[in-house]
Amino acid sequence: MDTVKRPDKRAERSRRTREKVIQAARELFVAQGYGATSLQEVADRAGVAVQTVYFVFGNKRTLFKDVVDTSIAGDTEPVAVMDREWFRAACAEPTAAGQLRAHVRGTSEILGRVAPLMPMIASAGATDPQIAAQWPDGPDPRYVVQHAAAQALAGKPGARPDVSVAMAADLLFCLLSPQLYLLFVQDRGWSQDRWEEWAYATLTAQLCTDAAAGPSQEGPGPEVGPGL
Repeated sequence: MDTVKRPDKRAERSRRTREKVIQAARELFVAQGYGATSLQEVADRAGVAVQTVYFVFGNKRTLFKDVVDTSIAGDTEPVAVMDREWFRAACAEPTAAGQLRAHVRGTSEILGRVAPLMPMIASAGATDPQIAAQWPDGPDPRYVVQHAAAQALAGKPGARPDVSVAMAADLLFCLLSPQLYLLFVQDRGWSQDRWEEWAYATLTAQLCTDAAAGPSQEGPGPEVGPGL
């Protein structure tokens, strides 16, 4: 007789607690800054004892890294971006324009979570140099992801044959950067949907043949108000 595996209730409680603490820390870090936020405040907002925060994360630096990492991923699962279903599905699109559409959409979701953290990341690194040590030296992980996308794009129907993988990777890396996203969405008041359409239109104009890019390469119309 087969034994039915029961769910591990303790592990599930630990996962929920971790998610609550990370969400509380993210909200406080964005609102107040890294330096001005105490672990006691995080614990109070998450509805747990401060000892629990110390037990799960050890210190504020580790909690900070988890806030950034989970904002990139979208959840607390230890799965790299290139192993995520959305990225694999985008790379599997049969045409260059189809891949770019799916890739921009997935990247837009990440930027919506990560871009608001950028000022906080910069200020945290300035006040606590040990934070930078939590991320290993080496190639920029964001560039690694965009280079993989560029490799998948190369040779697909509709891809411009005169654009190298290196050039495509540079265009994806720069045009889909958090810094440029913030300029449009935060500074200029664009909606996320409008930014996504602009990014897709701009990338297809650069990376796809005219026939593949289609009429959407003209981009959105003139600005008529913040957030539109």
